[in-house]
Amino acid sequence: MVAMDKFKKDFDGWNKEKKGIHSKSDYLPLYHERQVRWCRLGVNVGFEQDGAGKGFSRPVLIFKGFSRNVCLVMPLTTSVKKNVYHVPVGVIEGRNASVVISQIRLIDTRCLDQHIATIDKNVFRIIQKNRQRHASTFFVVLPLAGAGPKVFEAFAFVN
Repeated sequence: MVAMDKFKKDFDGWNKEKKGIHSKSDYLPLYHERQVRWCRLGVNVGFEQDGAGKGFSRPVLIFKGFSRNVCLVMPLTTSVKKNVYHVPVGVIEGRNASVVISQIRLIDTRCLDQHIATIDKNVFRIIQKNRQRHASTFFVVLPLAGAGPKVFEAFAFVN
């Protein structure tokens, strides 16, 4: 059995940071698909990718922009895993990196920070195809308009 202290997460520190991000309503960065940017992903439950360091940040790939306020991102990792959910993107800030397509998520653009790099168009197409190939494993759950608090609609995220 593994000691839980080894995996202790700073949820209180992230909550304080998140309140500061939320209060900056005038910060709406311009961003573009294919960009790799630092993003304040915070402290998450279980095996979800966390941010690290002072700003609880990690690099993410901007996968799809919806508005100035929200976009879909995929976290990057330097862990080498050969499976369909890790797609190599090359060297980012001096380290080999892969995008984790299974951890795609919607974020508020106020969480975005410094632009790091832009992914090659051909590599981005590979990521898009991989995501489409495995789209049935990605579900978005939305409340139905006008429905009670426990009525939701689930659908696979596909183009």
